[in-house]
Amino acid sequence: KAEARSLIAEAAAVTEGPLIIDGQKTDGVESILKELRKRGTVGPVVVKAHGKLFQVTGADCESWAPKPLVISDGAKSYQTAPGAFSADSVDPGSAALVRHLPPDFKGRIIDLGAGWGYLSRNILASPGVMQIDLVEANHAALEAAKANIDDQRARFHWADALAFSADPVDHVVTNPPFHTGRTTDPNLGQGFIKAAARLLKPRGQLWLVANRHLPYEKTLEAAFREVRTLEESGGYKITHAQAPRSLRKG
Repeated sequence: KAEARSLIAEAAAVTEGPLIIDGQKTDGVESILKELRKRGTVGPVVVKAHGKLFQVTGADCESWAPKPLVISDGAKSYQTAPGAFSADSVDPGSAALVRHLPPDFKGRIIDLGAGWGYLSRNILASPGVMQIDLVEANHAALEAAKANIDDQRARFHWADALAFSADPVDHVVTNPPFHTGRTTDPNLGQGFIKAAARLLKPRGQLWLVANRHLPYEKTLEAAFREVRTLEESGGYKITHAQAPRSLRKG
């Protein structure tokens, strides 16, 4: 909802004309519609299946304008973005993964699905890191990552992690998403694992955190010659895999 409000506020700020809004009931469009009736003039509402389409004019949405969110892990502060994954606090799974990452990381690294940059910022504490590529499809989250990371070794890519291409790297780190909308979709995380194998050097290494219930084991074993579990607790599983079986295939 926070992301939807911020997008509506951004649109309202650049036009004096009507806003046409199309949303799904499952994504909270009904509550947005109710709030906009108090802020502007809402025209007829078209209802079809689980969606609603309507027009609003003269809406005062200034209070919905996106504002940087700042959180802390106790040692560092981070800027996040409305609607981004783990916008209100550091994700416990990501924090667990950081505890297992080697302190002397070396070479070139890809942070696949980097979000607002928590993993990358911690990885860059190692002087052996030559370069880290942050790949993120959520533009607002990537902009927050740029605010969190002031390091010439970092490169930022607004891109689909499943389609991203680059020269083979030494490490891939990832906390992959596993939802499509509100629906759990293990295929999404499995796609991240396959993409990691494609992006790694012959002895490249994957560092992965995922919810324990997600069925990633077969995909990991098919994509990598060596797979081991580093930790399994608190609802999360930390996995280290290396030596991808297929380097350049999807």
